[in-house]
Amino acid sequence: MRKLLEEVKAGETAIEDAIERLRHLPFEELGFACVDHHRQIRQGFPEVVFCPGKATEHIVRIFESLAARGDNVLATRAEPHMFEALAATGKFAKARYEKLARAIILEQREVPKSKSVLPIVTAGTADLPVASEAQVTAEIMGQRTELICDVGVAGLHRLFKHLPKLQKANVVVVVAGMDGALASVMGGLVSCPVIAVPTSVGYGSSFGGLAALFTMLNSCASGVTVVNIDNGFSAAVAATLINRKIEGGGSDGGD
Repeated sequence: MRKLLEEVKAGETAIEDAIERLRHLPFEELGFACVDHHRQIRQGFPEVVFCPGKATEHIVRIFESLAARGDNVLATRAEPHMFEALAATGKFAKARYEKLARAIILEQREVPKSKSVLPIVTAGTADLPVASEAQVTAEIMGQRTELICDVGVAGLHRLFKHLPKLQKANVVVVVAGMDGALASVMGGLVSCPVIAVPTSVGYGSSFGGLAALFTMLNSCASGVTVVNIDNGFSAAVAATLINRKIEGGGSDGGD
């Protein structure tokens, strides 16, 4: 927006052209969706495409609409055939598919990187898909991240060597299934917010992640906040917002 106004002031862009570029603010109606182009200005990152339940052709149209603004685009919980449909348009040569995270990523502009590193900690290797979703989300929003894997309570000594870097973090994301106890352990070891992500990993009595969710909600450690089951995306967004406020970056409204 700022860049566009400067171009108009300098006579580099005609008023009619500027009006055309602003025509779809604050949102663009596609018939089946209203794409929120104003979110980049309000929150510092564009709207993200949640793929489950959407027709592939709708995903392609929404992705095209977001990409046309020159922003970075993230589509979560995407299946390979959805990425293939995007690639078939020939419009997104820079787009890539992260298989473990089930995410489609298009990076079109540089986002300033965080000063600090956001640790994303998993209790087990089976939690990696959810942790990977958190990682790609945080990174496209400008966070420097580090995955610390397989340090759950069944072998807690594995966590100890990572404590120095964890204790330097502004916020930590903890991803755990089964009993979900790692979030409480982490909450008692660090002086920053812990965002806990219960996963649906576990045997029958884990009830698809409910056991881990209830454990995390009932944590006796202060400073543990819980997102929904398998929701690595929301954990990453919350961690990014916290980190930006701490580092003084605020909202990156872009151009």
